[in-house]
Amino acid sequence: MTTIQEFVTHVTENVENVIIGKRPVIELLMVALLCEGHVLLEDVPGVGKTMLARSIATSMGGKFKRIQCTPDLLPNDVTGVSVYNQKTGAFEFHPGPIFVNIMLVDEINRATPRTQSALLEAMQEQQVTVDGITYPLPRPFLVLATENPIEYEGTFPLPEAQLDRFLMRLSMGYPSQADEKLLLTHLQHEHPISTLHSVEEDSNLSDLQHQVWNIHVDETLHDYIVKLSAATRHHTDLSLGASPRASLALFRAAQAYAAIQGRDHVIPDDIQYLAPSVLTHRLVLSPEAELRGRVTSSILEEILTQVPLEIGNLK
Repeated sequence: MTTIQEFVTHVTENVENVIIGKRPVIELLMVALLCEGHVLLEDVPGVGKTMLARSIATSMGGKFKRIQCTPDLLPNDVTGVSVYNQKTGAFEFHPGPIFVNIMLVDEINRATPRTQSALLEAMQEQQVTVDGITYPLPRPFLVLATENPIEYEGTFPLPEAQLDRFLMRLSMGYPSQADEKLLLTHLQHEHPISTLHSVEEDSNLSDLQHQVWNIHVDETLHDYIVKLSAATRHHTDLSLGASPRASLALFRAAQAYAAIQGRDHVIPDDIQYLAPSVLTHRLVLSPEAELRGRVTSSILEEILTQVPLEIGNLK
């Protein structure tokens, strides 16, 4: 899997010219790209979410657009609209901003449920339907959506069906003092994004994504993933556990992460490392557990320690 490692290393090192001290987050975003998955960045303003999306798109030579979500944003503002042309006497489709390789949906929870639902088909099927006509989206296609976990006024919480479309939920967090000092030095004269250039071609990504499918996952790890998902469904503090889509997402993410690490097989550590990012946002607390102050992340940690793994059967 040297070619995957080279691709990820080139893109990651290039992105780090702009985003300092966040290699684990960049790596997980590369996992999402290799899985054709989408990412929800839940973090406070000003930590570099937009710059991260722009940097990855620029590094891959892909097209990037940003949508600022507001309550008056309409579905057609995202997908596009058919406009009647008086000269030709026919309707012409004007593509919306979603027809790109990487789309940043900023503050997605400020868009109305109607607009949020317009993203469902695009995220799952890589296509949009306008006026009964289906239009394929460019490949690769990645949605990076952000939301502020602090502000709730004027927001529309994402429904479970929408959250389940995101491969991962990540948080960048504040930089360390040393990284923040280095950031000030880098921004002293001009923003590094202005001089960032492409280091890979997005056309190579399709071949790499197919290589990921060939990463070996032992039958024992199949059982382990299924047991983890089943444990969330039967946990007394959860009213909604991980779906079969979540099991598949964890399976695919583990394959991609193993490839990035230079292995042709998945190990248990891959699954345990990725499970919080892949599963936590898909879990819903029961009302009683919420009143007791429980959080889904701690419940998942308990499940990871309790579900047995038959490592003796690994090949």
